[in-house]
Amino acid sequence: MTSRANVSPMNAPLRKPWTQEEFFSWAERQDTRYEFDGFQPVAMTGGSLNHDRITGSLQVALRTRLRGNPCEPFGPNAGVKTINKAVRYPDALVTCSKVDGKSRLVPDVVVIFEVVSPSSGQEDRILKVREYAAVPSIQRYIIVESTSIGLMVLERQSPDQPWKTDTLTAEGTLHLPEINIEIPVAEIYDGIDFTEQDNQEA
Repeated sequence: MTSRANVSPMNAPLRKPWTQEEFFSWAERQDTRYEFDGFQPVAMTGGSLNHDRITGSLQVALRTRLRGNPCEPFGPNAGVKTINKAVRYPDALVTCSKVDGKSRLVPDVVVIFEVVSPSSGQEDRILKVREYAAVPSIQRYIIVESTSIGLMVLERQSPDQPWKTDTLTAEGTLHLPEINIEIPVAEIYDGIDFTEQDNQEA
């Protein structure tokens, strides 16, 4: 996911928490993308080009493997309801339930991907871990690095179990038994040269 900053879109103190419907109605008229923390909108700021490349590779990998499968992947414009009716927009997610194309929220999400940036890492590794754990249908949460090759995989068999954590490097393969597919980690980072990035920052 990209980095975020709390904002007050009305330029005045908020007297009471917004409802989801108030958020959706307001957000669809904005030029900037927002999430909803259950109280007010939270701005989603831009990420790096590598973040965009990784997100694109994830979408291609999921759609290619899930073609003809009852499970369906969605991209960063698909919302997930979490704690206290908060609405998050992961970089990629998968559901195996039928989805109404007019809906703003995806039901029964099984797998979630967040591509982290330096500014969003704490939120994705702490806040989002708790929020996604509170969604009973989510069985696997994958945190994808954007400044180096690496995945942190949190998985559980049932909603009453704690997350089990594993890490994957470039040589590994991401196993997703919930949706019956596998993705080599290297495929997610296809075309990205992190040594070139390091040289530019030196």
